[in-house]
Amino acid sequence: MVTWPISSEQFYNEKLVTQVLGIGVGVGVQNWSLSSGDFVKREAIEKAVSKIMVGEEAEEMRIKAKAFGEMARKAVEEGGSSYLDLDSFIEELKIRRKELSIYV
Repeated sequence: MVTWPISSEQFYNEKLVTQVLGIGVGVGVQNWSLSSGDFVKREAIEKAVSKIMVGEEAEEMRIKAKAFGEMARKAVEEGGSSYLDLDSFIEELKIRRKELSIYV
């Protein structure tokens, strides 16, 4: 993934993708601006795209991204962590709705 943050939390998302997860490359934007972000030169974009397309580092990023994708699929399958969390949330809402209906 090539990251190009423009504002707000996008800079945090970029750090997550590039530095923590190691599955992306930034184009070099450093400053947040309400009206417009940093200007990015063509060479920076070319370098970032090349870095994710070619070479050993690109292959490592693809392997990591594929592993994260598999973990995400497992999380949303029946019995996965996200599936169970959503199911628990729905059950909690049902209980609260029953409790509130007593007072109505």
